[in-house]
Amino acid sequence: MIHAFASLQQRASRRLRSLLGDTSGVALVEFAYSLPFMMILGLGGIELANYSIAHMRVSQIAVSLADNASRAKEEIVSGVPRMREYDVNEAFRAADVQSGKLDIAVNGRLILSSLETNASKGQWVHWQRCFGARSGYKSSYGQQGDGITGTGFKGMGPVGRELKADEGYAIMFAEVVYDYQPLLFGRFIPDAPIRKTAAMYVRDDRDLGIGLTNPNPTSTVNSCPA
Repeated sequence: MIHAFASLQQRASRRLRSLLGDTSGVALVEFAYSLPFMMILGLGGIELANYSIAHMRVSQIAVSLADNASRAKEEIVSGVPRMREYDVNEAFRAADVQSGKLDIAVNGRLILSSLETNASKGQWVHWQRCFGARSGYKSSYGQQGDGITGTGFKGMGPVGRELKADEGYAIMFAEVVYDYQPLLFGRFIPDAPIRKTAAMYVRDDRDLGIGLTNPNPTSTVNSCPA
């Protein structure tokens, strides 16, 4: 009996020593511990890359909106070309198509302003139109009618770097606001909309005195809420 117990004890001791020296599962255990962190870093990197691409695309939409609006006009026989509500809506539609899966009509707001000069040669937002479901977003740099008289309104753009229209000319000032739609990890992304602006001088002659026209058949007037 004593001999059998001693033999069992020896076998158990040898087994324990072999287990202590066995490292075959170490790599698997380490991988299991590190996998969550690797997934967070990898998928977080994808999210940040997508966020950067969204910034670039929104910027391109702003440039295209300002550019298209600067070219749009209705030719008038024996007269100066005019800008119509229809032309504004077509510029918005082009921006919406360009946005693709960003779906700017649902997830964002387009704001187009005509920066001109008033009778006092001051800066003036002659008209402003908006498009997109995020109606809570307003222009960061001026509302329709700002600067209609006097010279107190400095122009549109960041303080100290405002754009100013020359007398007799107009600047199409586009603002695009987009609520970023996360792919996987929204917590990696700042909880703030993406905002981009662009501006273009009107390319050709345009009748600035009458603002926007809306001849038959009339188009929807996408006014900006006060």
